[in-house]
Amino acid sequence: MNKHTTLPNLMQKLVSDEEIQRIAEAVGYRDSSRTFTLRELIHFFLLAAMHQWKSFRHGADVGPLYGLPRFHYSTVSKKAKEVPYDIMKRLLALIISKCNRQTRRSLRFPKPLRVVDSTTVTVGKNRLPWAPYHGERAGVKLHVAYSPESSLPADVVETIGLRHDGPVGEQLTNAQQVLVEDRAYFKIERLDRFVEQHQLFVIRMKDNIELHQKKSLKRLSSTSSSVQADFTCQLGTKQCRSTKRHRVVIFRDANGRDIRVVTNLFHASAETIADMYQQRWTVEVFFRWVKQYLNVPTLFGTTENAVYNQLFAAFIAYVLLRWLYDQTKKQTNVSLSFISFVRRFFSGQLPLDWKSGMAAALFEYAQIYGRRMSNFG
Repeated sequence: MNKHTTLPNLMQKLVSDEEIQRIAEAVGYRDSSRTFTLRELIHFFLLAAMHQWKSFRHGADVGPLYGLPRFHYSTVSKKAKEVPYDIMKRLLALIISKCNRQTRRSLRFPKPLRVVDSTTVTVGKNRLPWAPYHGERAGVKLHVAYSPESSLPADVVETIGLRHDGPVGEQLTNAQQVLVEDRAYFKIERLDRFVEQHQLFVIRMKDNIELHQKKSLKRLSSTSSSVQADFTCQLGTKQCRSTKRHRVVIFRDANGRDIRVVTNLFHASAETIADMYQQRWTVEVFFRWVKQYLNVPTLFGTTENAVYNQLFAAFIAYVLLRWLYDQTKKQTNVSLSFISFVRRFFSGQLPLDWKSGMAAALFEYAQIYGRRMSNFG
């Protein structure tokens, strides 16, 4: 496989031109360009993410070495500004739905988890005047619902950096999954509403929340357990108190700090509740990986379309790599971490067993979904 063109080729095998065309038509975009098409813009941003390109100009200079047509940097800049970013967002959702079919694993929890958190990308305030943040910085925020079972984002909402996490988090709920969130999403009225909506949750409480009429729950004590307390209570002061009784679990983390989480799961052990909340760190690892390896902090454009097209394309690059890793891992007994796989993959130093496993995984996909995977790479 050619290390320069792998991601665009994988993208082309998984998503047809007809599917891209349907997405474009759904948002009212007509691609009239013959020299630099929508498909080529997608490939440009995938390559820019993986190969750490510095700007549109840099990408135009090196693009032909990676299989892109020759173009002036202003051409791709104009295209990125013109294409509605909703196309890239819908394309991400389509790829996630395809890749998620085969990558789920069981974490032995009562229901799948849905970890919600956000990450902010900042630049100088003059770069993005439409996205003020703090002081001399401008910024955009990506609010993500992440699945620890598949190691993939499940849904993404984009906002400017100043938008508060809590209200946006309500757009990322799913009654079929357990919502896992940090303190930024805690609000007493929201918890009561989640109970009424049958939305399961495990959310960290703010430190200053008062606990009213505590009633301890029966549990088997264990010297190896990190759980310090398990009880039900109402939350808040007399002026602002929950109408529902909620379950509170207090446990000690690896650094010896007490963590207080509130939940409406009553048929799971306190240790399971603690384990669920600690899965929240998986989304933090995801954010760090994307920022470190997919060039996310380097924004090329200054318009909403250009910025969000680049960011959603970086998420697409992650999903494609994660899918390829998970499918190949099933076909080999040689152990590689995800990071090690990516590094070796793009340096052409994958072990022979992994190369064979990758070929087998792609052939299996072709057999199941009827897509040709020949001449891959």
